[in-house]
Amino acid sequence: MEFNVKKLASDAGVFFSRAMQFTEEKLGQAEKTELDAHFENLLARADCTKNWTEKILRQTEVLLQPNPSARVEEFLYEKLDRKVPSRVTNGELLAQYMTEAASDFGPGTPYGKTLIKVGETQRRLGAAEREFIHSASINFLTPLRNFLEGDWRTISKERRILQNRRLDLDACKARLKKAKAAEAKAALWSDEVEKAEHELRLTQTEFDRQAEVTRLLLEGISSTHVNHLRCLHEFVESQTNYYAQCYQFMLDLQKQLGSSKGEIFSGTFVGNAESASSTAATSPPAVAAATLPAVPTIPVVPTIVGVPNTVAEGVLNPNEVKPPASGTRRARVLYDYEAADSTELALLADEMITVYSLPGMDPDWLIGERGNQKGKVPVTYLELLS
Repeated sequence: MEFNVKKLASDAGVFFSRAMQFTEEKLGQAEKTELDAHFENLLARADCTKNWTEKILRQTEVLLQPNPSARVEEFLYEKLDRKVPSRVTNGELLAQYMTEAASDFGPGTPYGKTLIKVGETQRRLGAAEREFIHSASINFLTPLRNFLEGDWRTISKERRILQNRRLDLDACKARLKKAKAAEAKAALWSDEVEKAEHELRLTQTEFDRQAEVTRLLLEGISSTHVNHLRCLHEFVESQTNYYAQCYQFMLDLQKQLGSSKGEIFSGTFVGNAESASSTAATSPPAVAAATLPAVPTIPVVPTIVGVPNTVAEGVLNPNEVKPPASGTRRARVLYDYEAADSTELALLADEMITVYSLPGMDPDWLIGERGNQKGKVPVTYLELLS
């Protein structure tokens, strides 16, 4: 018991001495041992690594699991060292609803058959998402989490010890300075000077040893970056495979539904154009003008007899199609665009062009005109003006 009391009193004295030294340093009343520039750079690099690793980890968790309640549940299971129960993905749940709906509507009806096909694709998408989440968690999240919960805790612990050693060293320096000042006044203080110098040598040795240990840990951050870089490549590979699978699943579904790019709506646009043409041919001019919209959202060039339907054939030649006499729209170019071939029109940011659409044309593209130049332009590069 006596040993414990003495140790407690000694620890309390050391804590009080460190607190006094720290306070005086903050107030500018005591000198502080500065670390070398390389060491300070290592500390700053370590802090930066820790902060950004935390942010990347948290946001990746949000990406993989947007539901905050589910994330909290997974966190609790992890802390309790229990296996996280398997959770149905949104795609799999949607597939289940579509399959059940098809059973009620009749699996032999066109709507029921389509629901079954789309539901099966959603199930495959959900399974791919589950696999991606599992792969990303193991190959990317786990190494980041291990760094924060393992290596960084060790670094933080050694840094705290180094901070205490530095405070002890500076306190010994202050005591030695006071002892030498008193020695100048009376020779009786020579023993105090020797004692202070001895304590200073001990604390300096402990500080140097701890600084070397901390330095080695901080230099290991470079290895951490190499490891995280490898994990990042694996994460990107998993994400690439996931999106490639999703794209392939949707292509297969599109083929099953008998649709291709722009085919679903092409008949609608052509039919509308033909209807408008027939109405204009059989009605008086005033009636025909009244049936057409005053300001069309995206003007559509009607099919002209004698002009080859280049869009339907899959080869667009804008020079073979004349723009509508009225209803074209002005558009402002948002970004520079370099034409990929002779059918496209190169764009410069902030320039103004005239745009309109063709029947059966990909909705992501329009025909653009600038003076005598004409060609396809992407809608995402334009700001359509009223």
